[in-house]
Amino acid sequence: MEYANNHKFELIVKQGEQTLVSPAEETQKGLYLLSNLDQNIAVIVRTIYCFKAEEKGNERAVEVIKDALSKVLVHYFPLAGRLTISSQGKLIVDCTGEGAVFVEAEANCTIKEIGDNTKPDPVTLGKLVYDIPGAKNILEIPPLAAQVTKFKCGGFVLGLCMNHCMFDGLGAMEFVNSWGETARGLPLSVPPFLDRTILKARNPPKIENPHHEFAEIDDISNTSNLYEEEIHYRSFCFDPEKLEQLKAKAMEDRVLHKCTTFEALSAFVWRARTQALRMKPDQETKLLFAVDGRSRFEPPIPEGYFGNGIVLTNSLCSAGELVHNPLSFAVRLVQEAVNMVTDSYMRSAIDYFEVTRARPSLAATLLITTWSRLSFHTTDFGWGEPLLSGPVALPEKEVILFLSHGKERKSINVLLGLPASSMKMFQEFMQIM
Repeated sequence: MEYANNHKFELIVKQGEQTLVSPAEETQKGLYLLSNLDQNIAVIVRTIYCFKAEEKGNERAVEVIKDALSKVLVHYFPLAGRLTISSQGKLIVDCTGEGAVFVEAEANCTIKEIGDNTKPDPVTLGKLVYDIPGAKNILEIPPLAAQVTKFKCGGFVLGLCMNHCMFDGLGAMEFVNSWGETARGLPLSVPPFLDRTILKARNPPKIENPHHEFAEIDDISNTSNLYEEEIHYRSFCFDPEKLEQLKAKAMEDRVLHKCTTFEALSAFVWRARTQALRMKPDQETKLLFAVDGRSRFEPPIPEGYFGNGIVLTNSLCSAGELVHNPLSFAVRLVQEAVNMVTDSYMRSAIDYFEVTRARPSLAATLLITTWSRLSFHTTDFGWGEPLLSGPVALPEKEVILFLSHGKERKSINVLLGLPASSMKMFQEFMQIM
């Protein structure tokens, strides 16, 4: 695979021995329930936060961050436990209190020498995140591992390896920001709400909605060889002006009365990617994306909910319909998928997972995950906000990530991977705007 960094510089990171950081106080022991919304997304997410040096330097970074982790784990004690399987065959946390994994490391260069670290690069950026040696599955990987890497410039990078089953993007953001508040001696602005039983399945389960995001695409003959080529990864920046032009384009035929940035950008990227992959007109193509259901529950689930409050929804049509219709056609499909997520839909999804553990098919599918509304950039351990924060890699080749960008966070970076020939075409479609 070809990633963003093409320069010959090699980052060398010397890692120290791993240690365990336990909660600073005695915490609850025993089994901790994970909801049905947590079960199907037990994947490892690796992120980095780069902090500049300024006058403060990085001499105390390890001590401060490690000490704050011990204190914040008192509130987030399940992160100090270990994943196991319940008698019902579900993932569950054994709250042993043994602690999160912590590693101190040193790099052979300055942060600037890494190059453009705004794009996924598991080879280089992966050295800034600690992976458990010899782990064969997620049960052998603690829910949280942290690595603090000090650079010669006086800056440092916090690399996190976290299991998605513990929380979604909003929950992870609240945890990391709480960690930063603890490091600065502040009380938690959003204490975690730990009780996941509020999202338990009904008895008996009631599947009220057709969860067609789980439907298989029968004919994949037109897409099965798309990824035989080497995957190239790129980042495309949409500044505020370009995003406004995109929304105007979506509404120019007056079919739509309103349109959000997410709806316009998702529809545009889905359409451009379908064209770039040269799907046949009769080939079905699916767009999957997560919707935050916190406010859609009746009543809304409590602020600070520690867990996954998201559910997948989707849009489905033929490649021909998507490509040959105006942009408003695709935007309306996205809007319909968003509007479908109600309290009934969310509870039906919870019940669905109780009946079957099916995962959505990714055949002929684009899965968009958006971090553009998550304030990871506000994380402050006492060294100010990070120069940048983001993922080490995209989890699957079918995934596209939206990240906020720029000083005012009004631009959006679109990160994706495509075969080389398709990427060239995709870049051309990006020039249409």
